[in-house]
Amino acid sequence: MKKIWVLYTGGTIGMVQGEHGLRPDTALAGTALAPFAGSLHFDWHVCQPLIDSSAVQPRDWAQWRSLIEQKLPDYDGVLVLHGTDTLAYTANLLALTLHTQNKPVILTGAQKPFNAACSDAPNNLRTAVEALQRDDIHEVLLAFDGRLFPAVGSSKVSTETDAGFANHHFGTWQPQHAKSSLHASRSFHPDITVLPLWLTPAHSVQAAAYSLQHCPADAAVLMSYGHGNAPDDAALLQAVRDFTAAGKPLLNISQVAHGCAAAVYAQGNALRQSGAVQGGKCTIETATVLLMLAVHHRWDAAQIEQELQRLQLL
Repeated sequence: MKKIWVLYTGGTIGMVQGEHGLRPDTALAGTALAPFAGSLHFDWHVCQPLIDSSAVQPRDWAQWRSLIEQKLPDYDGVLVLHGTDTLAYTANLLALTLHTQNKPVILTGAQKPFNAACSDAPNNLRTAVEALQRDDIHEVLLAFDGRLFPAVGSSKVSTETDAGFANHHFGTWQPQHAKSSLHASRSFHPDITVLPLWLTPAHSVQAAAYSLQHCPADAAVLMSYGHGNAPDDAALLQAVRDFTAAGKPLLNISQVAHGCAAAVYAQGNALRQSGAVQGGKCTIETATVLLMLAVHHRWDAAQIEQELQRLQLL
């Protein structure tokens, strides 16, 4: 019988009603996986404290990654129970930094608590367990709504239906596209700060320029329009030049869920020439982790592009 290590971090899947709304609870550990105990052996690690995933910080990532890395040699796979708000961020962190030792690392959660009426939690757990039972999964995947998704490229897309996640560029995981670990284990520093900048037609260009000049950050990700287009605003372009000239990477990605930042329109040329790296199909979840790695390992623009190509994002 396969042995599975379960990391329960918190999230809606195990929440109960409290005085001010839903709150994390430990009761899930005694019941959630009982229906599958005849086919897999589960050892639980319940984080203290359990947290709502909107409160997740890089220091949590560092702790969870370290725990998984320690446990993997003794188990046949890992199941991570996680809140949905930042589940895709954590999945990307594990996919880009963890050597899975050719074992499945499956993340899941739920839109509704396990004990709620019509909860999606039992179906998501079943999907995750079925993935852990397979012999052809050796990577980090999300299990949700009866489907498996590669970590890179996945995002939360709904709060209203059970189909909470999608991967617009790579779709669902398929056996013929199975991967082993993306790489050997990589270190990262949880104190690296990545500045997110979202463009809109209403004053955001000025706000982005100001933030690049005055906010303490080690890297930045610009979420621009369409194919990576942005206004040819002198202040913004100068701020990007100054930021990147200081050795700080700035990744330009598309706001569009199924978008690609690429050299298509002349409108985006000035931004491309200012030192911004085109992120291709990179999502904000992947971009955040990639930039933390870039700063920690001192990657230049060419090395960032190489990583994007390796991830099939360029």
